[in-house]
Amino acid sequence: MKRLLLGLATAALVAGMASAQEEKEVSIAVSIPAADHGWTGGVVYHAERAKEILEANHPGLSITLKTSPDGASQANALEDLVIQGIDALVTLPHNSDELTDPIRSVKEEGIFVTVVDRALSDPTIHDLYVAGNNPELGRVAGEYLKENLGTGDVVVIRGLPIVIDEERQRGFDEAIEGSGINVLDRQFGNWSRDDAFKVMQDYLTKFEKIDAVWCQDDDMAVGVLEAIEQSGRTDIKMVIGGAGMKEMIQRVAEGDTMVPVDVLYPPAMIATAMELTVANLYDQVPVRGDYILDATLITKENAEEFYFPDSPF
Repeated sequence: MKRLLLGLATAALVAGMASAQEEKEVSIAVSIPAADHGWTGGVVYHAERAKEILEANHPGLSITLKTSPDGASQANALEDLVIQGIDALVTLPHNSDELTDPIRSVKEEGIFVTVVDRALSDPTIHDLYVAGNNPELGRVAGEYLKENLGTGDVVVIRGLPIVIDEERQRGFDEAIEGSGINVLDRQFGNWSRDDAFKVMQDYLTKFEKIDAVWCQDDDMAVGVLEAIEQSGRTDIKMVIGGAGMKEMIQRVAEGDTMVPVDVLYPPAMIATAMELTVANLYDQVPVRGDYILDATLITKENAEEFYFPDSPF
């Protein structure tokens, strides 16, 4: 009987400690760009979804979600959030250079800092960094083309001339090196469906035969597919994009031969960053360091896992 009472007392103590931990008051700020394009719209959606879930699971948790239209506005928002008093910051910077010093100022206040996607110019500032795998996004696309196209002529639509683009392109080039894949041309589509549409129109005029298209972003893939449809060309076997736009995932799920796969670079990474930050503050889980997500190949078999019908992206 004494052992039973002792066991019950211990269980009650543990439960009480867990309850107190859950009710501990913690304030987290989430600072992200406004939904100015598809992928960012997905970031906002997943941040709002994660806020609702995390606050429900932790009664003492308060998450302030702030979106900003540009880097200067985001820097000002960070100042205001620090004045209000926060325990942690989760931020996807508009751009690395402009936001490095403002985020450094947040860190100097003793606030836990999680940076998402766009790394700061000074990587020593963040406590936690969560991002997709840009080289792997290119490599996975290249490997798929190599294995499923075998030999053929491919055109590439790059993003913008920045580090992310270079990493994706390098991964792709390394994957197809020594294969029968011949790259006819590479042009920048600026991660814009309109610009990609124009680039694809140019490719269709220049090249009589194109077997496949690789573009670094699903937004651009929408423009590419529209240009192909308008041209009436039937030689193009597939268009491989990346990110995980719901329209592309739906086409994969439905077995669309023009979009047989997609490569994941999920806007839901903001939710991963928020969950890890909360785990650090509530559960003392060691999360400091870099957390790089896989560039998962989305196929007909697993597409449902990555499909969010309510997301704008």
